[in-house]
Amino acid sequence: MDQGLLRDIRTYGQRFTNNPNEKFLLMILGSQAKLENDQKRINVKRGLRARAEMGLFPGMAVCGYLNDQRNDHTCEIVVDPIRASTMRQVFEKVGNDRWSGRRVYGWLKNELHFTSRTGKALSLSNIYNLLRNPIYCGVFEYPRGSGSWYTGKHKPLISRDLFQAVQDKIAEDNRPKKKFQDFTFTKLMVCGVCGSGITAQEKQKSLIDGTTTFYVYYSCCKSKDRECKNPYIREDRLIEQLLALLGEVSIDEIGARHLIEKEVARYNKLRSAMRDGSEKVKADEMDIRRYAKYLLENGTLPEKRELLGHLKGRIVLKDRKIALES
Repeated sequence: MDQGLLRDIRTYGQRFTNNPNEKFLLMILGSQAKLENDQKRINVKRGLRARAEMGLFPGMAVCGYLNDQRNDHTCEIVVDPIRASTMRQVFEKVGNDRWSGRRVYGWLKNELHFTSRTGKALSLSNIYNLLRNPIYCGVFEYPRGSGSWYTGKHKPLISRDLFQAVQDKIAEDNRPKKKFQDFTFTKLMVCGVCGSGITAQEKQKSLIDGTTTFYVYYSCCKSKDRECKNPYIREDRLIEQLLALLGEVSIDEIGARHLIEKEVARYNKLRSAMRDGSEKVKADEMDIRRYAKYLLENGTLPEKRELLGHLKGRIVLKDRKIALES
């Protein structure tokens, strides 16, 4: 109004113009409204805290409970007759049967087609939030993070021992995993079914003679399709197919010429240091295909990766068969 951008301010019952007295009155009324709002906020917080001290949960009921709609039972929550038994099973499967949150998510979504009272399926993060909520065992914290705990008047769905078992299982799942093991052919292939990357895992097997052997299996990591059915393949059979693949592609597609040149240079340097007077080996005389197969069978992990990384195409694994796609 001082800058002339506003001519006047009109409310339901008053009109304020660019007059010192009217502007002063407007500021007083605005300050009074702000004071009333601040006092309402304090009164609401006090009322919610009083309800919590009475054992009444001050908020919307979580899945498995319903807000009591009767006038003489304000702020009380009651057991949901439709969803309470399912939520109790969720806690039992995690705490007693040691299910993961993702397994519970698939069970609720695919087998039970479970939905909340709003008709929506529970997300994975929502499931973990519910599993961490102590209101199911009869207590709650208000405000959240304040450290003030209250015993609710509502009926608990689970015992405190079961709730603690669930928290232990969640903490166990969140512990740092073992150090990542680097496998030879990961990050070099893709799944031919869903396009995800290829991962590997090592399995231990006890033989009849009492000895133990280890096998490495490669399979789809299922990052793009959790239901991918592409079967796994053992590493030794994968190497057999890679050897056959190197025998089928052209020399130019292998792209290992620079590897041979580097290996020959290192070999000649060693012979020179040993004062061997014989004629030096030339890279052009080496068989690229044979050398590539040698690296694949006897080379180190970096050498194998470098060799396959220079193949002029993408290695695709599908139904335990590999192919080179351009």
